[in-house]
Amino acid sequence: MEDYRRIADRIADDIAAGRLTPGQRLPPQRAFARRRGIAGSTAGRVYGELVRRGLVVGEVGRGTFVRASPAPSGHALTEPGTTAPVNLELNYPSAPGQSELLAPGLAPLLRPDLLTESLRTASATGTPAAREAVAALLATPGWHPAPPRLAFAGNARQAIAATLASLVRPGGRVGVESLTYPLVKEMAGRLGITLVPLPMDAQGLSPDTLTAAHRSTPLSAVYVQPTLHNPTSLTMGEVRRRQLAATARELGLPLIEDRIWSFLHEDLDPLAAYAPERTYVIDGLSKRVAPGLTVGFLVAPQERVEHVAAALRSGGWTAGRFALEAAVRWIADGTVDHLVRAKRADAARRQRLVCEHLAGFSVRADPRAYYAWWELPHPWRADTFTAAAARRGIAITPGSAFLTGGTQAAHDCVRLGLASTAPPDLARALRTLAGIARTRP
Repeated sequence: MEDYRRIADRIADDIAAGRLTPGQRLPPQRAFARRRGIAGSTAGRVYGELVRRGLVVGEVGRGTFVRASPAPSGHALTEPGTTAPVNLELNYPSAPGQSELLAPGLAPLLRPDLLTESLRTASATGTPAAREAVAALLATPGWHPAPPRLAFAGNARQAIAATLASLVRPGGRVGVESLTYPLVKEMAGRLGITLVPLPMDAQGLSPDTLTAAHRSTPLSAVYVQPTLHNPTSLTMGEVRRRQLAATARELGLPLIEDRIWSFLHEDLDPLAAYAPERTYVIDGLSKRVAPGLTVGFLVAPQERVEHVAAALRSGGWTAGRFALEAAVRWIADGTVDHLVRAKRADAARRQRLVCEHLAGFSVRADPRAYYAWWELPHPWRADTFTAAAARRGIAITPGSAFLTGGTQAAHDCVRLGLASTAPPDLARALRTLAGIARTRP
């Protein structure tokens, strides 16, 4: 039987050569299997591999479509058919002068004696200095995590995966917001976990819908983004946070709280402030500092620290000692605080560009967030709009990438990541997208 990856390679070649174009619909998996003379399960693995590579996107009830390719470097905005996109899919903020700010903290680690120490392995619970520094970094007015509750991963994604692996057996069910972080969907698939979409209202995840879902068929945990929810940028108020924490306590459910963007929103306490014995807090340095040298943070209930540490070790997800040492220095010397202030100001500037260039459209965005959720004007749909943007050299993310179920409205929405593109290019891209939206498909 032919290996599914080789079949995926040939389709990838067709996409790269332009024989399959952005927005083009692939045949249903059964038809694809018949044409290729392969099993239906093999066809499913081929399509799954194409999704994993970011070459196609599936929409519930509609099919699988070629999506915009990941961005090579370069600029393009004006001429249809350009192949070097401005990337509004990736979303890693960078402050002006960031490298110059980070370099002094790294320099001492290059001394031979310190380098020898920092190249040793680190445990899943890090070092005493790292636990103290990160506990202080994550503290909010009403929440001060105890350093012994800290564990460390290579990045926040690995911290999420380890938490899921420590809490949920294969076949278990995890509640998530109906729009959720796409990589959580991939993690769940690899861990054999079923995601259960939970409807959101204007305040975020509703405690009533959580209760109903759990009583229908028990959940093992809940993954939630209460601060600057990605993609909608919605933030739960304090009352809703207290209600959700109380509901989780009543139902005996663990909460996995993703706070990777919370540094942009000051003075909001996490769910862990209201249910510390139930909540696993996930955070990291990839957004605060830089994605290339980062650490993921995991604050667990005290009696569960060793469980998540074991999951980190077994998954090979522990943080590198060099990254830990660098993080401690950057926190101690004020570099992280400086970058946070700079990125808050930068996000606000970029949101002003959204307000300026997408005025008159239905766009949901918090002025502190690095992304915007755009409900496209009729008759545009996310797949056709994404394809039209790609032809103008702009990569955006269709709403279906975040969809776990429960609503088809996401098929009429796209997410714009504002962080990874220089402001002048972002302004031109937004103008171009507005021009596309004013035409008909």
